[in-house]
Amino acid sequence: MECSFADPASEAEWNDFYSKNKLPALISVSGFHTSQRFKALRGGCPVYLALHTIDGLDILTGEEYRKKGGGNFARWQQHITDWHRNLYGSLDRAPAVRDGEVLLLSATGPDPLIQLGLDPSAMQAVELEKCPERRWLATAPRDGLPDIANMPDDLDVYAPMTPQLTSGDGVISHSARRF
Repeated sequence: MECSFADPASEAEWNDFYSKNKLPALISVSGFHTSQRFKALRGGCPVYLALHTIDGLDILTGEEYRKKGGGNFARWQQHITDWHRNLYGSLDRAPAVRDGEVLLLSATGPDPLIQLGLDPSAMQAVELEKCPERRWLATAPRDGLPDIANMPDDLDVYAPMTPQLTSGDGVISHSARRF
């Protein structure tokens, strides 16, 4: 899920709600395995990104998801802009991005990531908007990359706002998993 937020006066409160209430509620939904929020480090892309690992589209259309607030941003809904949802296949789990690391996304191909010395993973859109149809992602230490302003324009660069939450056997924990 990607979006921007159009009300600076309530943005901090919205982020608090999303990170402390909504994300834990979503990870408690059966079929959610990981959840993590990010904020863009430069323009040209939606400001916020939430990356989840789920079992499939039926999770997002189910009653449990709806009851736990899925797809609903309560009183902040009116301020959500540039909102997009895609369901991508090809990865078993979303990478856990730690403090000091960034998530880099490319919709133009793997080359911008490879040129930075990274090993990108490919994702194919399988449901929802399906745009962009393909994306490549990689994680990297922030201090091991060129200045963000000097990175290729076709890269979206996100810093983690939360640790990755994981669910397993009904227990929610902070993930230490990497790939």
